[in-house]
Amino acid sequence: MDEEARASGLIVGPDGQARCAWHGNDPLYLAYHDEEWGRPTADDRYLFEKLCLEGFQAGLSWLTILRKRENLRRAFANFEPPALLAFGAADVERLVNDAGIVRHRGKIESVLNNARRALALVEEAGSLAAFVWRFAPSSRLQRLDWATLKTRTRTPESTMLSRELRRRGWSFVGPTTVYAFMQAVGIVNDHIEGCCRREPVEALRRAFVPPA
Repeated sequence: MDEEARASGLIVGPDGQARCAWHGNDPLYLAYHDEEWGRPTADDRYLFEKLCLEGFQAGLSWLTILRKRENLRRAFANFEPPALLAFGAADVERLVNDAGIVRHRGKIESVLNNARRALALVEEAGSLAAFVWRFAPSSRLQRLDWATLKTRTRTPESTMLSRELRRRGWSFVGPTTVYAFMQAVGIVNDHIEGCCRREPVEALRRAFVPPA
């Protein structure tokens, strides 16, 4: 990333458009930025996957997780919570030795624990989506530059959501991890000013009706 991109937080892509610079024009990362990051969703399976993947990212780069994503989906039954209930100690040992994923015992066990907690939360709230969208900020979209975003690792809303998940027994859901999740699934729009995806994502968010 050149000095201009470091200062502005923007980088010009192969198509000549400016985008958030963090993807560095890596093709996989660029596609994630353009096609996925910040788009609002009410898909419970996807939301659970994202919470798990953000937990796996702790201490690593998101690009590392993206590159292992298909392996992680294969290893964890496509992050379908009911299927994960069947996993036991032998599966944990198998996954700890799977070179295609992040071989961190605590994070692996966390996915299995959180699958149980997710199903309990569906019983409580109707859906995982209905629960997490309660924590969307109520304020209107405000201007957001790179200087502001790079110092924002958590928000009051991510802290509250983290606290409520942990109170229900979830693990690897600290406020910073939860904020990254909120950014990724469109609960907030953190494409910065000047990014070509900021306004299209905000249009999707305006049209999105969070589940009750």
